[in-house]
Amino acid sequence: MSLLAKTPGDALEACLAGLDDVPGAQLLRAPEIGGVMVRGRMGGTGQPFNLGEMTVTRCSLRLAGGQVGHGYVQGRDKRAARCAALVDALMQTDRAAEVRAAVLEPLAAELSARSHARAARAAATKVEFFTMVRGEDI
Repeated sequence: MSLLAKTPGDALEACLAGLDDVPGAQLLRAPEIGGVMVRGRMGGTGQPFNLGEMTVTRCSLRLAGGQVGHGYVQGRDKRAARCAALVDALMQTDRAAEVRAAVLEPLAAELSARSHARAARAAATKVEFFTMVRGEDI
């Protein structure tokens, strides 16, 4: 679900287009936009505090076989929330391996490549500091 939530709607739709014979889905909860409170902890272990609000979009649907999928994505992309819910439902069917190969693995590779590219850009600005030993420190 984390991978689906981090992927733009266009990329999700493109991956789903590669699947043949996707069963019809009945919307249980049409994509809707709302807000959630993001909480943090000082130093990662301290007392929790309210960091701020974030916009999310959620969707729930049911496949013809009865599998129910839920999708939550950051922002206001209703298509991405619907696609995430569809992938969630399809992963509960006997087509899970096909969905993993056609949708999840390519998205994971793309996300990893973007992360490595961002890390490489940050590494290029790294500055190494060193201190020379002075005579009175001996």
